[in-house]
Amino acid sequence: MKRRGFLRDSSLLAVALPAAAGADAAAATIEKPKDYRKEPFRRMVILGESTVEGGPWLQVLPDDRYADVLRRLINACQQRPVEYFNKGIGANAISPRSPGYANSRKPSAMERYKKDVVELKPDLFILAYGLNDMRAGMPIADFREDMATIISDVKRASDPMIVLTTIYYMTGWKSFPIYDKGSIELTLKFNECIRGLAREFDCVLADPWSAEGGADWVINPDGVHANKVGNLLIAHRIFEAIAQHASGLSAWTNELDSTTKWVANTTKSRAESGDPYRKTW
Repeated sequence: MKRRGFLRDSSLLAVALPAAAGADAAAATIEKPKDYRKEPFRRMVILGESTVEGGPWLQVLPDDRYADVLRRLINACQQRPVEYFNKGIGANAISPRSPGYANSRKPSAMERYKKDVVELKPDLFILAYGLNDMRAGMPIADFREDMATIISDVKRASDPMIVLTTIYYMTGWKSFPIYDKGSIELTLKFNECIRGLAREFDCVLADPWSAEGGADWVINPDGVHANKVGNLLIAHRIFEAIAQHASGLSAWTNELDSTTKWVANTTKSRAESGDPYRKTW
């Protein structure tokens, strides 16, 4: 798995920086992230499968679910807590045309997203699908079409910051009939599909697959779900993607920093040195 994929697919903008003293005349460049939200988040909705909903593979519920860890990370940065809606359903399919639909818990994402997401009008929407559909052997073209429908409809309804997640790592590929069609190779193809959707619809991409890093010890012995450590990895990877693309998440911190004696002294020193502080976002 190439780790540069996250940077490639996160709507980054190139800006020029002054060349360092003694450097070549050509200016250095750095990739700067697109800022999708300049205000703190008010309402977060996450739509997904069992790893979102949580279950008995976690020792404590709901505190160990990655969605709850993510909420705590966001709330640690904001003056006011985000309103949080966990819309995970275990053994869920993205739509009735997924081969696993007959054996899934219902309704599918396509049958419930208008009520579970659109009607809630989130300003942060996390869409975490693909594991069950990949394991059931759903054609990627069908999966992509269903995901695109959800993304485009939610965008039209409330234009939230949308985060797409890659499919999680797992180990029990042949353990559960119906959901025994998946593989590492097929996961990579689905993940590339999700990256393509992020590019096409201008969404933020978070990469739990890379965060777990193929480490078998962050997976529950059931072979499918991340354990507590794995959930921490997933939550922090999604938080990383959000924090890099939403200056509003840092608004309160920046406000508090601006009142400190340290900042007063250091900004004065910077100005006197010809390197004044300037807000660039």
